[in-house]
Amino acid sequence: MMPAIVLRPERGSASTVQQAARAGLQVQAFPLSQIEPVAWDPPAPDGIGGLLLGSANAVRHAGPSLALYRDKPAFVVGPATAAAARQAGLPVQQVGAGGLQQVLDTMPDRQLTLLRLAARNHLEVMLPDGITVDTRVVYAAHDLPVPPALADLLRAPALVLLHSAGVAGHFAAECDRLAIDRRHIKLAALGPRILDAAGPGWAAVHHPQKPLEADLLALARDLCQ
Repeated sequence: MMPAIVLRPERGSASTVQQAARAGLQVQAFPLSQIEPVAWDPPAPDGIGGLLLGSANAVRHAGPSLALYRDKPAFVVGPATAAAARQAGLPVQQVGAGGLQQVLDTMPDRQLTLLRLAARNHLEVMLPDGITVDTRVVYAAHDLPVPPALADLLRAPALVLLHSAGVAGHFAAECDRLAIDRRHIKLAALGPRILDAAGPGWAAVHHPQKPLEADLLALARDLCQ
């Protein structure tokens, strides 16, 4: 069976490995980035109508200032982010199932100022009429080199799971640096924008219809057969 490899940082890698095992898929984790908090200047809470959260890392790394917004509704990208938000004491009002843009496009209240807690390298979103977003960077992903054990795996056919555009672009650059032939590697990503960041030349590229971890793992299981 073709090896399946996940590159997302911890704690995400461990979560993917565990979920994959429950789904009958063996995944090896090689995190290619490390998450670190970034000092940020929180805006006055009385000017904020809610929180916009695209990652559980935004909750984990926002620090003590997150408590200023515990009475604000949270609009989150998916179930994992929702769980982190609830654990931090935030009232979750909406959980997305198709990316952060889908969350914005389906919000019931169209006259709202949102505080977006984001990564340093984050995807831009289109704002619906009436929605204002104040984006504050609260964490950053620092790239790590491909280790020798991963480089060895990638010189034979392999499937790589991609969860972010930042990791996708870094992985592609590392393959070029190490002269790893992209034609040996299939990519499975949460969404098409992530695949765009990886560039061309791969053996095949795939993404599930919805950007959900369970759907990505089901796709990966089929591709590894």
